[in-house]
Amino acid sequence: MDQSKNPIIFNGDWGAMFWAPNLWQPEGGPYTAKAIESFTKLLSDSGVDTFAISPNTQIAWYPSKVVPTALDGYTRGDQRWARWMRSHSSAANIAMMDRYLDLVEAKVDWLAEAISQSRKRHITPWISVRTNDPHGYLEKWIDNPINCPLFKDPANVLKGTPLRPGKHADVLWTGLNYERQEVRDYFMAMIRELVMDYDADGLELDFLRTPAICEPGASQKTVEIITDWISEIRALTCLKQETNGRPYSFGLRVPAALGALKAIGLDVQTIVSEGLVDFLSFSNYMQTAWDLPLDQLRSVLGPDITIYGNIESGLNGLPVSLPGDAIDTGEPQVDAAHRAGTEMRSPYIVTPALLGAAAGKWILGADGIELYNYYAVDEDNGKDRVCTKQNMRADYSAIKHLKSLKSMRGLPKMYALSTILSPVWNPPFDTPDQLPAVLEPDWRRGFRIPMCAEPDDPNLEMIVQIVVDLRDSLPPIAVSFNDSWPSLNGEPTSELLFPQNEYTHHTPEHTAFNYVMGVGSIRDGWNDVSVYNGSHERHSPSDRRANSITIRSIELAIRRTDGR
Repeated sequence: MDQSKNPIIFNGDWGAMFWAPNLWQPEGGPYTAKAIESFTKLLSDSGVDTFAISPNTQIAWYPSKVVPTALDGYTRGDQRWARWMRSHSSAANIAMMDRYLDLVEAKVDWLAEAISQSRKRHITPWISVRTNDPHGYLEKWIDNPINCPLFKDPANVLKGTPLRPGKHADVLWTGLNYERQEVRDYFMAMIRELVMDYDADGLELDFLRTPAICEPGASQKTVEIITDWISEIRALTCLKQETNGRPYSFGLRVPAALGALKAIGLDVQTIVSEGLVDFLSFSNYMQTAWDLPLDQLRSVLGPDITIYGNIESGLNGLPVSLPGDAIDTGEPQVDAAHRAGTEMRSPYIVTPALLGAAAGKWILGADGIELYNYYAVDEDNGKDRVCTKQNMRADYSAIKHLKSLKSMRGLPKMYALSTILSPVWNPPFDTPDQLPAVLEPDWRRGFRIPMCAEPDDPNLEMIVQIVVDLRDSLPPIAVSFNDSWPSLNGEPTSELLFPQNEYTHHTPEHTAFNYVMGVGSIRDGWNDVSVYNGSHERHSPSDRRANSITIRSIELAIRRTDGR
């Protein structure tokens, strides 16, 4: 099926239009369909082609007639819902539930309205079903009102297999077990309703939020059960296509570790070879995968499957800081991301990073870009403010630049490498983090990043920034780009290549070195950065430790020198 009309997919979950009400209905008052209209208008004005609407956790957040919903039993201000999501305050949780109730009382089906408004604005509406969304089951109290009833039977629940060798059971792996017929039937009832009763043009099964389906070490019989279940859904989407006379796309949002997916029952290669899906959308969990090997995946999966590259709301795991030195530097590095005065970055705010992430995916052969959790960095300044970030707003105006490499070449960009997040979310499924890395004296390490070549413009420059742990005395650090002669001309700095609003600096635990280079050596596709530790102190183990360096991040900027 031709997916060429879907180059930019905006994936918004059940909270996307309810997260920041002051942005979508600034006049206040009971929530109305005008908020949904305002949201979809912004998507249209921003150049979004497809709105993939995710209307479920373990239960339905739309007015389902076949499975439990989040509003079952809810009355305005009901405190049983006050702590349904730990990341929100009690007041924010209740206020959000009341906005849903506003629409129910006005007889507005928000999902149907979002689909209708998308159509009016020539946006293709899709449904994105999360197969094991953690909201609800991570909350441990029994009477949590958004828990799925299937959790009452332990046989339906995954055991929580440790994803880190030798570690404790993983809380993200206590979701529902799709080996169970009851679980598959439950979600099939939801999927059938969403496909047949709503006027969308596509279905995405989101196995990335979270990648938990069956117990690891799935037997061939289990793999065949899951493949047959996917085949049933394919038949349903084909029936919808015949019924409404329009193409109906069907695909999967998955991590890139095809072997690990097969180990939990999802045999992506067989699913593709049997023609059961039209597209695959690849990503890491919560962090943009800068080095996602889409070219390699294409060679494995063949030329006929449409492949989308995802951008996530997290830039990488490196915390950044407000300017000044008022922050206590005595705290351990592990706490830096959560300390007052620090923040994690998002490519949805740092626009050059958004362009760089998209360019890296286009250049490796992506057929389109999926923007995931874009709205999650939007700030709501209302009295019941949901978002905890300060002075944040996603740059929707940047989306129009993402549609092709031609529109991005010559624009400022930032590229980065994925770094270890704490906690590490899904280590068997995410692409391995290249950083942090330790360089002992005389060591060299190479790193790879996909980039797009830039026009021959004397007003463009590239800066390679190496971020390392700060110490009293650092050895010489040299950098080579695409086999260039190593440069020792790194300019020390505490400033970021591109700020995130008022967050302009690295944390006091880190320092950085900028290496200015021309853009002529950038090639379309994979590019190589080599970092050298120039110290020669090798007389004893203590000398080696004293002269080693820890690289926390490698970031690259394409910037104009003429201020344009």
